[in-house]
Amino acid sequence: MTMAVIGFIGLGHMGGPMSANLVKAGHTVQGYDLIPAALEVAARHGVTTVGSVADAVAGADAVITMLPSGKHVLECYDEVLAAAKPGALLVDSSTVDVADARAAHERAEQAGFGSVDAPVSGGTAGAEAGTLTFMVGGSEEDFHRAEPLLEPMARKVIHCGGPGNGQVTKMCNNLILGASMVAVSEAFVLGERLGLSHQALYDVASISTGQCWALTTNCPVPDLVETSRANHDYEPGFAAALMLKDLRLATSAAEQSGTDIAIGRLATELYQRFNEEGGGNLDFGAIIKSVREHSGD
Repeated sequence: MTMAVIGFIGLGHMGGPMSANLVKAGHTVQGYDLIPAALEVAARHGVTTVGSVADAVAGADAVITMLPSGKHVLECYDEVLAAAKPGALLVDSSTVDVADARAAHERAEQAGFGSVDAPVSGGTAGAEAGTLTFMVGGSEEDFHRAEPLLEPMARKVIHCGGPGNGQVTKMCNNLILGASMVAVSEAFVLGERLGLSHQALYDVASISTGQCWALTTNCPVPDLVETSRANHDYEPGFAAALMLKDLRLATSAAEQSGTDIAIGRLATELYQRFNEEGGGNLDFGAIIKSVREHSGD
């Protein structure tokens, strides 16, 4: 889809820079958001901002949604399906419940539209740099239609299977991420309380069996990894509130499928506690603050 017209709904911390990268790639982007400030920022990056969902999707070859929850996606689809041109491809990059994702696919199919669920990994830094990983669920045909649209925003675009499987993949990935960040944080706090320097632990773990993304890219201790949000007072690349949301989706799916995820449930409880303590607007790596706070004398 060279020089496609793309309707983009949801221009926040992720959707804003994603839409800007589509403009850079030569696409015409018609953007809509409920927040005036988001529209202003998008307009400065070349997005044609409009006043409604219907205006965003009018004449668009594809429609991309980046919204807070499945409820918002399904409500938005009521408007999208009524206004989109025949044959448009619907791409939902929100992170939502698998059941909601599959319901969105079903609605799109019944209305005669192709669709994919395409949640992302990479946070705001990846959205700005155009290095997101897209996990795509949908038919082979719809995946191949979506792939060239997603590439300007992505380092990787991966087909994960049928409708909803993009969300399944995102959920499982963030289950690993949330649990590993808790473990990394606990290891650093244990080490520091026993007289081990942060640097020594990092130097060993980063090249040994403890190596993981939570350690080597977003280390919860400052001044060890250049890319870590800990170096910026935990200004969020991926907020703790969003991690809690994703872990809740995973635990809900585990209950529905009868899957035993004891570590996942515990990680969810720990992020729940951290959010209740006021940490939701910090990067999820700031969970180390909660570990320290709850450690004894």
